[in-house]
Amino acid sequence: MKEKKQKSIEETLWESANKLRGTVESSEYKHVVLGLIFLKFASDKFEERKIELIAEGKDKYTEMVEFYTMKNVFYLPEISRWSYLIQNAKQNDLAIKIDSALFTVEKANPALKGALPDNYYSRLNLDVSKLASLLDTINNINTLRDRQQDIVGRVYEYFLSKFALAEGKGKGEFYTPKSIVNLIAELIEPYKGKIYDPCCGSGGMFVQSVKFIESHHGNKKDISIYGQEYTATTYKLAKMNLAIRGISANLGDIPENTFFRDQHQNLKADYIMANPPFNQKQWRADDELLNDPRWAGYEVPPTGNANYAWILTMASKLSENGMAGFILANGALSGDGTEKTIRRKLIENHLVEAVMVLPQDMFYTTNISVTLWILNKNKKERKVDINGKRRTYRNREKEILFMDLREIGEPFEKKFTQFSEAHISQIAETFHHWQQTDFLSTYRNTPEYCYSANLTEVAGKDYSLVPSKYIEFVNRDENIDFDVKMQSLQIEITGLLKEEEKSKKELLTVFKELGYEIKL
Repeated sequence: MKEKKQKSIEETLWESANKLRGTVESSEYKHVVLGLIFLKFASDKFEERKIELIAEGKDKYTEMVEFYTMKNVFYLPEISRWSYLIQNAKQNDLAIKIDSALFTVEKANPALKGALPDNYYSRLNLDVSKLASLLDTINNINTLRDRQQDIVGRVYEYFLSKFALAEGKGKGEFYTPKSIVNLIAELIEPYKGKIYDPCCGSGGMFVQSVKFIESHHGNKKDISIYGQEYTATTYKLAKMNLAIRGISANLGDIPENTFFRDQHQNLKADYIMANPPFNQKQWRADDELLNDPRWAGYEVPPTGNANYAWILTMASKLSENGMAGFILANGALSGDGTEKTIRRKLIENHLVEAVMVLPQDMFYTTNISVTLWILNKNKKERKVDINGKRRTYRNREKEILFMDLREIGEPFEKKFTQFSEAHISQIAETFHHWQQTDFLSTYRNTPEYCYSANLTEVAGKDYSLVPSKYIEFVNRDENIDFDVKMQSLQIEITGLLKEEEKSKKELLTVFKELGYEIKL
């Protein structure tokens, strides 16, 4: 008999959370689950620190906030502790007790201001037995069992991705697939300095930045994190997500629109990582933000699409050696009018370093292929200290690297695609070899994969950044101009529709001549 595969902690939790469905939408119950996971983790850390204090003979300090915060541990008053909630899990006022626990722990820890759900559980009118069952499941998680595995972080990440899946197309913008975030981190190497995300969602870019630093034996104290998020519930998710991992960040005082209330106006970031909303419509009125300093030296981005407003926002925030890696819809590569004027200026200012088209089905919210852009404020010479060694990138100032990654990836969650660690390593290695133009460089233009174009070539392609216009394709018919092909199809389909209309009229005439009239 085949042995049944043991379910992971994440899968068990997901099944338990799914029992809440019916009375609570998936967009709502992510907050139910993640709030409880946060409380369990905070409680485990609190109890661990309390035991340490007792072992050190400091019993009288076990209820003093300072003795917890000094070790980056949240102090939990009695009614905020997990043990208290478990003892009262069968009570009809369980939801009120959870709300009180969250409110009290936030009040006791200024670092959590604005992070936790506010009077949330009481408002949802949850079934007490199902809520108690969820507490029991979470109670079985030892959040401190394996610090190297980051169990709570793993659960958090799993749930964010599952919620993005469950919420379907057009929702779930709070989450960027982990393999894309990992790729951006490996490309721009956010090792030391200021990291910024102008639309930070649930904070995934920051989490992976810290993981990059730790995996390369760096110190997360060498970075400072800045971000902003417009949606209130997602802003709370980000603050919880970072707090759970002990990552301090300045996400602004409140959730706000980055365009209209930039909470980091004077910031110059060394690294920017972002996944802005795709093709955001009517992001400003015609007479708004016309003299915004972020567009200085460029045209004002058009009102109909915010893609270039995001690009210029990030470009304006870069320090003199800053790099940015961000995702955009493919339309930004070749738009005409104002977008083309801005794109040309970005290219001529030597800001665009690389453009990589990603596979389809990487995002839970759209199946379209999207593009990863790399901007670099200093393409002449950039020095990076990693693993105690200094790398010097003598960048190709007057060249842009184009990469086609659409045939790279592995299946994920049946119908989605992700990059494996090996894929990420391969792509990053290609990019870094291209950056190093000295005699040790091993970069080569490769058909159907990568091509380094000089600015004369780019100008000759009318400043289009579509990778397939530059990369040689041998086995795939990729040298087709998309716009020309679409115009041809448009003419063909128009002709077919006209023929269909003509045939329909002829058929109706025949029936009429036979004495039968057909009314449509």
